[in-house]
Amino acid sequence: MMEVKNKISGAVISKMEMMGHEQILFCTDEETGLKAIIAIHDTTLGPALGGTRMWDYSTEAEALQDVLRLSRGMTFKAAISGLNLGGGKAVIIGDANTEKTEALMRKFGEYVDSLGGKYITAEDVGMNTKDMEYVREMTKHVTGIPESMGGSGDPSPVTAYGVYMGMKASAKFKWGSDSLKGKKILVQGVGNVGENLVKHTTEEGSKVYITDINVSKLEKVSEMYGAEIIMGDSIYDMDMDIYAPCALGATVNTNTLNRLKCDIIAGAANNQLEDELVHAEMVKEKGLIYAPDFLINAGGLINVYSEINGYNREKSLEQTKKIYNTTLEILLKADAEDITTHEAALIIAQQRIQDHK
Repeated sequence: MMEVKNKISGAVISKMEMMGHEQILFCTDEETGLKAIIAIHDTTLGPALGGTRMWDYSTEAEALQDVLRLSRGMTFKAAISGLNLGGGKAVIIGDANTEKTEALMRKFGEYVDSLGGKYITAEDVGMNTKDMEYVREMTKHVTGIPESMGGSGDPSPVTAYGVYMGMKASAKFKWGSDSLKGKKILVQGVGNVGENLVKHTTEEGSKVYITDINVSKLEKVSEMYGAEIIMGDSIYDMDMDIYAPCALGATVNTNTLNRLKCDIIAGAANNQLEDELVHAEMVKEKGLIYAPDFLINAGGLINVYSEINGYNREKSLEQTKKIYNTTLEILLKADAEDITTHEAALIIAQQRIQDHK
């Protein structure tokens, strides 16, 4: 038994070393049913800030892989956005619709507090501002609490605005104009962020298509904005100008890249490339423009960061607007140096971290 445990912990530590993580906290509580993992990737620039995601993972290994990738992405997201923050993330294993309780969230808050401010949490998939209130009862190391409590509230509108800015910058680079009027855009996932992105693009006159596993939400968004619903795997075969993945990651992979008929990939999802090296290169070879996800979806992080320094929505939006120029800078750098856009973004992010060591 001891040998098996050693093998498991050894595998975790070797993964941490490979991806550059500082610390992982495994959390369980029999009474509330809590099973969570908190990953702290890098704290060179400041405390590790990143949301908590509740998802019904099929295995614990899948949950661990997700939290490792997401926390690493947060490090680069903060660095490239010019924020004095490190990267962290938490996942709670379970169905957010049926297994999430006030007691579970409070217990999770205790674990966050045990890290003494090295990790600051916020909401992510399967979470809302009310959940952050329960966490706040147990720790001050939480952002994204309701505006009524002096927080920044739901970060989704600011995240969507950043994605919209990155999309427009990509259009400018590809077509010489950042106008999205008449462009065919597929938004995959119409949660809080996806819905706000649909709002921005339809208001500009884009022809927007939407897809999601939540049919009632699809119908609601379609009715509100006049977006056309597309269902099933055939979404990857349709003619479009921009593909905007706004749900879970890894949708840009060998299968989809061989089918996608678009010029630009720009969405809100984290870890859109199934394999960062292989699929970034495939995107480049196909002549597609990929706006790095950790750059253009940083609006939410910018929003909750401002909460730490006394919240101001206008200031957050102003900082988020800069995503446009940073996206253009990265696309130009990748083109000039004949490297992938993902690599160009990583170089800039890693340089800022290195400069602070």
